[in-house]
Amino acid sequence: MIRILIADDHEIVRHGLSLALSQEKDFTVVGLAQNGREALEKINKTIPDILIVDWKMPRLDGLETAVAVREAKLHTKILLLTGAPIETAVLDAVEHGIDGFVTKDISPARLAHAIRRLASGEKYLDSTIRDALYEHNTKKQNTPPQPKITLSNREQEVLELMATSMTYKEIAKQLIIGEETVRTYAKRILAKLNQPNRTQAVITALRLKLISL
Repeated sequence: MIRILIADDHEIVRHGLSLALSQEKDFTVVGLAQNGREALEKINKTIPDILIVDWKMPRLDGLETAVAVREAKLHTKILLLTGAPIETAVLDAVEHGIDGFVTKDISPARLAHAIRRLASGEKYLDSTIRDALYEHNTKKQNTPPQPKITLSNREQEVLELMATSMTYKEIAKQLIIGEETVRTYAKRILAKLNQPNRTQAVITALRLKLISL
């Protein structure tokens, strides 16, 4: 079971998310919090696998809560939820460790998919946020010149699929190879792009025009 804690200052959102996620057989909602401080208190008591946290909240917003979770070295994955315009500060935060980031208009099915991705150790970004993050990165100035990156045909295929919402298992099925083989290719790609995770590798590949959306 994937244990989930939901933090949002709007009661209707908290209970709506709880009701929707409780329909999933592999999910259990272990608590609800109305602000970031209460979320931190409940994390220590409930030990959730996933914290779904609203970006804009009183008494520690979503980003501040996420930072506190990271500083406490807790293993809870952070899924940031926003209904507000995507701002540069939050885009920078995504680049520095938020596990997942979705908008509030996401469907229950896509939200469940995002949670499972995080629980399996992967990152997840809504396509809207991924596009905004790419645009943000392309506008950064004084970026040092990047060395020429050479990818094999198979690495190129894997990289292009990494830029989608497909899991490594789904990529393996698409390419008719083993999942561990896909992960091996992914590690090589991260090394060649000098990036720590899938999300940043995709952003770098987009910036270098190795792939396109």
